[in-house]
Amino acid sequence: MEVRSYRRVFDLERRIYRVDRLRLNPSGVPLRGIVYFLALAAATSLAARLPRAGAIVGALPWYVRDLALPGVLAALLAVVQIDGRPFHLAARAVVRFHARPRVHTRAPVGGRRSDAWLPPSLLMIPDGSDPRIRRFRYTGPGVARVGVAHGRHERRGLGRVASREHVTVRAETRAAARTSGDVILLGKGARLRTG
Repeated sequence: MEVRSYRRVFDLERRIYRVDRLRLNPSGVPLRGIVYFLALAAATSLAARLPRAGAIVGALPWYVRDLALPGVLAALLAVVQIDGRPFHLAARAVVRFHARPRVHTRAPVGGRRSDAWLPPSLLMIPDGSDPRIRRFRYTGPGVARVGVAHGRHERRGLGRVASREHVTVRAETRAAARTSGDVILLGKGARLRTG
């Protein structure tokens, strides 16, 4: 015997093979099918009491309405599998999917931008694996790591920004150059220039 999937081996289903001395179908009747039958029989008897649906369901003979229709539908639902799941699990997943909100956002309904949450901007800078330093400007706060030999010039700002250090980094090959791996810590408003 070849088993293509272990799901078939471990997919156990409860079945009823006999009721007292009465032997049922040789392969048994799935218990799930009996539950479907009872639920559908209750649904058809309830539908017969409703105003509009009662006119349609009430026109059927009692044996079709109470036995044949629920029996055929229950047998069909016991056999049907959607995405490998029994009908009741697939139906529950569909109902849960349609009950969820369609839009996931923190923005208010009125559309006021001041209350909306926006993610902070993310700055991507080359990692310095190039043989030269690329030209760019960056305003802190932040941390920069220089991965090549370089010269570093620091100066203080003037006026209101006197406490901020502005750093200029240039690639150098002289003996006085700093080694690679230098980390530069930038305060709020401090500028870093490379070139």
